[in-house]
Parts: sequence; C-alpha cells; structure tokens
Amino acid sequence: MLEVLTQKLAGVFDKLGRKGKLSEADIDDALRQVRLALLEADVNFKVVKELLSRVRERALGAEVLHSLTPAQQIIKIVNDELIAILGGEPSRLASRGDVPAVVLLVGLQGSGKTTTAAKLAVQVKHQGQSPLLVAADTRRPAAIEQLKLLGEKHGIPVYSEDVSVAATTICQHGVRKAKETGFTWVIVDTQGRLHIDDALMQELSDMKSLLKPAEVLLTVDAMIGQDAVRVAQEFHNRIGLTGLILTKMDGDARGGAALSIRFVTGVPIKYLGTGEKIDALEPFYPDRLASRILGMGDMLTLIERAQAAFDEQQVKNLEKKMRAGNFDLEDLLNQMRQIHKMGSLGRLVEMIPGFSRLAPHLPDDEGQKQLKKMEAIILSMTPEERRNAAIIDGRRRSRIARGSGTTPKDVNQLLNQFREIQKLTKSLSQGKLPGKMGAMFNLPPK
Repeated sequence: MLEVLTQKLAGVFDKLGRKGKLSEADIDDALRQVRLALLEADVNFKVVKELLSRVRERALGAEVLHSLTPAQQIIKIVNDELIAILGGEPSRLASRGDVPAVVLLVGLQGSGKTTTAAKLAVQVKHQGQSPLLVAADTRRPAAIEQLKLLGEKHGIPVYSEDVSVAATTICQHGVRKAKETGFTWVIVDTQGRLHIDDALMQELSDMKSLLKPAEVLLTVDAMIGQDAVRVAQEFHNRIGLTGLILTKMDGDARGGAALSIRFVTGVPIKYLGTGEKIDALEPFYPDRLASRILGMGDMLTLIERAQAAFDEQQVKNLEKKMRAGNFDLEDLLNQMRQIHKMGSLGRLVEMIPGFSRLAPHLPDDEGQKQLKKMEAIILSMTPEERRNAAIIDGRRRSRIARGSGTTPKDVNQLLNQFREIQKLTKSLSQGKLPGKMGAMFNLPPK
C-alpha cells in the first residue's frame, strides 16, 4: 500500500539525513523532490501546493535550521502536515441517536460497494450492534445474490425483494422490518452505474430524502487516483456525502486519492478497504496513514489486528506450554494460522517501523503458499509425531513427504525451523536469548 510514494520520500529524507546541518537551499532542494514524488503519485496539485507551502514555512524556522537533528525535524513537520491534509482527527459512524440508524452506501459499479456493505455490517456486529443489510441494487440481480451469500456466511440478515419492486420501496420495507425486529443499524446497498448520470443521482437523492439516513457513504476505488477525487466531488455536490470509504487500498501503490480526496472534497474518510477478506476494512486514522506514507510503520493497527486474531485463552495456554518447554508442531501450526489471519506478510511488515522497505519484496501470496505447505506436512504426521518431532526418522520423513505432496527436503526444512523455534522458546522461558539474538539486544550470552 502506497509503496512507491513511501520509497521515494524515504530516499529524499535519507539524503537530507546525511547532510547534518541544513541550509535554506538544502530544504528547498528536498521540497522540490518531495513535490515531484507527490505529483508522480497522482496527488492533486492543490494538495501538493498547500502541503509544501505549510512545510516550507515551518521548516525555515528556528526549530529546523538550529536543530541538532534537522532531518528528523523536517520529517516530523511533514508528518504533522500530512495528518492535517488527511483530516486531522479520525471520523466515525454517527447514528444521530436514530434507531435504527440508516447508512446509505453509494458509488459507481466496480467500486466494491456490495462487499463493503457486508464488511461494514460485520464491523458494526463486532461492536455489539445488530445490523440489517438491505439489498436495493435492483439493476444487478447478481449484487443481491452476492449480498445474500455474504450475509449468510457471516450471520448478517439480509432484506431483499423481487427486482421488479422499486428500490425506494424495498428500502422503506427494510427499515420498517428493522424497526419491528429491533435492529440498530440498517445498511443499504444502493444501485450503481458505470458512470455518473442524472438518473443515478436522482434515484439516490430520492432515496436520501425518503430514508433520512444518518450516514451517506461513498465507496470509491482508490486505484483510479484523481478520478476518485472527481467522482467524490460530483457525488457530494449532487446528493451530499457524510463520509468516504476508499476501497482497494491494498492495490494502490501511489496514494494520490488517499492524499487528495479529503482536502479537495472536505468530506472525511471513514474507512479503508485493504483486501478481499470480510475483516479487511480498517477505520481510518489520519495519523496512522501519514506514518505509513513516511515509512514509520503503524504499530497501533498491527496491535489491534493481533488482538482481533489471537484468542486470549489460547495465548495463555501457549505461554504455559512454552514455559514448560512443551511447544510442539501442532502449536506451531496453530500460531501460523493465527498470524495469517492478521493479513499478508508484506502488509504486516510495512506496519513495523523501519521495515516498510521490505514489504515490496514479500509477495502477498507467498505467506499463503508457505502456510499451505506447512499445513500439508504437519497434517500428514501422526498425532504422536506432532507432539514429539524427535521420533521422525528417515522412513517417517519419506512417508510424510508422500502424504503431503512435498519432498523429504521440505520436511527436513520444516523440522529444522521447528528445532530453532523450540530452542528460542526454551531460552525465552528461562529469561535468556541464545547467541546472536542476545547480541542483537546487547545481552550477554548465559
């Protein structure tokens, strides 16, 4: 996500960091490079102009020119101004006290509107609320079926009627049902088009007047760059938006839409769609995105993902096993499955400060391939072999390789990795780190 922009900005700041004390000419040169990086990332020229004007004004002050660490001061200034451009404070769903609160999801076809409706419903459900999805995209029967399948899979009720019924009527009936049955949120998946036209806007305007929604959220594809800004402006001018959901952010290497859309439209970004999975919808935090753009990671989001992925009781049980030195292959498999729930390896790495440059070298599907291979190997073992890897000899390795569709070399590699992990967990349980790892943390070997 945003990897091209992140890498280019990192190059500019690395160069600044090597200069030590900075002159006004050094700052102007760096800002020219930042301007070029932003324009190449398809950031709106008004945003670029405003951002760099703010940064230059602050960078030429005493806090930078007389600082012992001027490059770091400039990064801090850029970070602060990026946060301001992105909206400053996070914006959340607002119910206005209505029960049920209605969310009208609007957008063009292909923006991920139907999938986003289901993702948003799951988010609301995880917050202890009861959502009802309303399938009002009567132009696309496939969208109705898609919403029903997603709702059934994740335990979210879906209200729908025959496609011959007017979308506004379906919405009225859906809201009435929600009131009668005690749902707290109604999320409406509306009709879309391949392009903006008067008929689409009139339909949505009528629907808004009828339902009086607490939120009108536009789902817009971040990968279309400045076209996303234009679409958002048009929707906002015609029907009035309360928020934006940028979808397909995981495929946006440039970042033009994310950095431009809030400033140009004045409409807050509320969520980022970061993948196809149902939980790949992140609440938008301006400070966290700014941090990612500057290659400074996003540890708060990483921690939140870990808390959501890992079962607390499982963690406690695992800790006991590790302290007792009983960590086995089944534990390893369970932990890898839990980690994979948090997202691809590349996306996890880009959230760790200082490691974001590694993300482009870690393909999204590589972790999935490795996990499947590991699962196949471990599941081809007997329960006794999983609990006690020491009994796996050459004959057993060959049998496990045949059963898992891998090679004895693959089995050996997994077992060697497991032994290293066992050594590490044993050392950690004793309060020490082995050899080179201890040296990394300036700890003497014990």
